[in-house]
Formats: sequence, C-alpha cells, structure tokens
Amino acid sequence: MGQTILLNGMVLSAMPIGDYDKRLVVLTKERGKITVFARGARRPNSSLLAATNPFAFGEFELFEGKTAYNACKISVKNYFRELTADIEMASYGFYFLELADYYAVENVEAKDMCNLLYASLRALTKPVFQDRLVRRIYELRMLVLAGEYPNLFGCVSCGSKEGLSAFSVKRGGMLCSACSALFSGIPVDGSTLYTMQYIVSSPLERLYCFQVTEKVLVCLEQILNEYMHRYIDRDFHSLELLELLL
Repeated sequence: MGQTILLNGMVLSAMPIGDYDKRLVVLTKERGKITVFARGARRPNSSLLAATNPFAFGEFELFEGKTAYNACKISVKNYFRELTADIEMASYGFYFLELADYYAVENVEAKDMCNLLYASLRALTKPVFQDRLVRRIYELRMLVLAGEYPNLFGCVSCGSKEGLSAFSVKRGGMLCSACSALFSGIPVDGSTLYTMQYIVSSPLERLYCFQVTEKVLVCLEQILNEYMHRYIDRDFHSLELLELLL
C-alpha cells in the first residue's frame, strides 16, 4: 500500500457493503465529495464503527485508489449525537447532508461548503435558534456557494436598486415597484429583503447570530420553497419526512 493522505470533512451518507464493510460519501474541505470504502467498519470491535456514520466530522486518513479511497484511520472531532436524539432535528440534519451531497462536486475543493455545513449543524443543536430559520439560512447560503442564488440587490427587469418590493421566482430575483406591477411576484417587505441580503453577504461567523419575526420567516419560507422547487431537480427523502412532522 502506498502513502496515505489526510483529509478533513464529514460523512454525508453510509451504505453497508458485503458482510462487514461500508461505502461512505464524504464531503472534504480539500477534495470535495469523495467515495470512501471502510473495510470491516461494521464489525463490533472495529475502530471505524462509530466514525463511519453520517454527521461524523473529523480527519480522514485515506489510501487513494484509482476510483475511490480506502479508510485507514478516522479521528472524529464531532459526532453530532444531539441530532439523533430528536426525530425532527435529525430530519433537518439529514436534509442538510442531502443538500450538500446534491451540490458538492467530486474532487473539487469544498472548504466553504464544508464549513457552512458544520456551522449549520451546530446551529441546529442550539435551542436559541429556530430550526426553521436555520434551514432557510442554510438553503440560501448553499445557493450562493453553488452560484445559483437569486438577484437580491437590484431589479431583475430594469436594474433599479430602489423600491425593491417583490420577488419573482421565474425571473430569479427582486422586482422594483414599477416592474412588479407588470410581472407577478411574491410581495417582500424591507425586513425580509434585508434578511435575505444579509444571509447572502455576511461572513460565515456572523451567519447564525440573529432572529426574525414570524412574518419575515413565513415570507422567506415561501420564497425559498418556490425558488428551490423550480431550480432543483431532486426530491430529498429527509425533507419529505420533515414536512410530515411539521
């Protein structure tokens, strides 16, 4: 066996292979989404047993093969066990993993995405934050990293930066008062617009440090529900379960 490499990341999903092995999908800061085989990880005495579950975040010592990686050692820094104690919280967490899996690219650096995922899962475990708001912050910020976020700083029709008052899902962004009279859109007040602008532009360390009113949150939910339904071509199983619970 050749030289091993060290990558930092989180297990997005794990699938049993054969009698004792696991196939992992791991989001890494250095190489994006990768496939990792963990030999013997399902044996009761395996050192990889707990480290090969979803949400496990840490350092992965891997041997690089031709088409995948093989796990030699995993040093876990956070298991996020709090997420599995509550079915609703777990559903949010698994949805975050699924969305990261959807947008992550194989073997392309994903430091920002990995940091966003970690920070968002941490926010889920904090009672001070509304899970509904954490979800919408995570979704909108993930759209930013994927380069698919809407235009929130100017009218998508005429370019005006003044009087932005409606969101057009079809046109992918805000409309000014004049253009919103010509094209259909979701009415957006100043507080909701500021919230969305803050989410897409603030540093990660300041992303989870605010609350919003129920009115703003409901508007944010409507916008992101319709926007993501239009631009994402996948059904998320964890999201289906979450919607049944809410």
